[in-house]
Amino acid sequence: MKKKVAVVGAGAAGLMAAGKAAERGNEVIVFEKNDRVGKKISISGKGRCNLTNNTDIEGLINNIPGNGNFLYSAFYTFSNEDIIRFFEENGLKIKVERGGRVFPQSDSATDVVDVLRKYAVNNGAQIKLKTPVEKVKTENNSVCGVVLKDGSLIKCDCVILATGGMSYPRTGSTGDGYRIAKELGHSVKDPKPSLVPLVVGEEWVKELQGLSLKNISITLTNSHGKKVYSDFGEMLFTHFGVSGPVILSSSRHILDYNYKDIKLHIDLKPALSMEKLDDRITRDFTKYSRKQFKNSLDDLLPQKLIPVIIRLSGIPPEKFVNQITKEERRKLAEIMKNLEFSIIDSRPISEAIITAGGVSTNEINPSTMESKLIKGLFFAGELIDVDGYTGGFNLTIAFSTGYLAGLSC
Repeated sequence: MKKKVAVVGAGAAGLMAAGKAAERGNEVIVFEKNDRVGKKISISGKGRCNLTNNTDIEGLINNIPGNGNFLYSAFYTFSNEDIIRFFEENGLKIKVERGGRVFPQSDSATDVVDVLRKYAVNNGAQIKLKTPVEKVKTENNSVCGVVLKDGSLIKCDCVILATGGMSYPRTGSTGDGYRIAKELGHSVKDPKPSLVPLVVGEEWVKELQGLSLKNISITLTNSHGKKVYSDFGEMLFTHFGVSGPVILSSSRHILDYNYKDIKLHIDLKPALSMEKLDDRITRDFTKYSRKQFKNSLDDLLPQKLIPVIIRLSGIPPEKFVNQITKEERRKLAEIMKNLEFSIIDSRPISEAIITAGGVSTNEINPSTMESKLIKGLFFAGELIDVDGYTGGFNLTIAFSTGYLAGLSC
């Protein structure tokens, strides 16, 4: 039976939900408060849009630390393979990069937005821009309409809330969906920043601003010295601390510590054991035996890092290399294998890639995305208390839950 469906939010989840609901013959209206659709998609993946990841279903779940098991039905209904097929069938050529990351061949997030918009519109969905929804109206625990910001009531049989979280508020993700869900009686786990740059306590980190490191390993430990997380890859120093792929992924693991009392240990030479690194330093010191210490590390370290390492080593910069003791050389190797920082906070949620927290998964039917409290109310995307790592996993959540909501309403 044809239904009237209101979709709140024209992002990845909302457009997919609208397209699917309209494809099934429903009368669909999408309400978007921005002046254009897909604003957050447009900036995702640095403007390239990491659509999904080509791992298997278990791989997807394993990369979603925030309630991944809730998503089994969504992923089996509309998998990452289905997402790839969907975009290819709609004229967008796809490529797979390192780590299974899937991008459009054009490297253009705008092309992704165009496919989603056309999918919704060509199936008959109307999109109303600059039209914010204030609340969802119900009768007898069932949806009966949405109330717009201007006070007008739009009657409908189903509402799909796909308003996003609170990350990147300039794209429209300002937490409206949390407020609407709470007003309808839903529990909302406090939103926190995830996949977010980290703030360190050491002032001298500012000297390293702009320095990018590749092929390093990191370990995070708590106040008891217990390992919380480790990773290998790339990172970046900033004026406030650290960022980059391995840092963003690591941030999810210290969210429960509120980003406090955590130590970051960076191994600058993970391919070398302490003994092999000591041998390497010894070779360099032999090569530069007549130079001062401050001029002997160019083959080992990036230029920007050298003054910091020298200071931490305690070896006088002007000391000649042939006068450096075995103990001093050992201390230098130890610092390079364990450059340590104190994590004291994260950057604000407005700078996070994704929001952790949201509408409780206990109150949503995982097979349909329908509310267990309000008949005809559906949820999709970042608004739900699910979140994944970088690598295309969060957009996979958005597309799969949006499709399932559109299919079920």
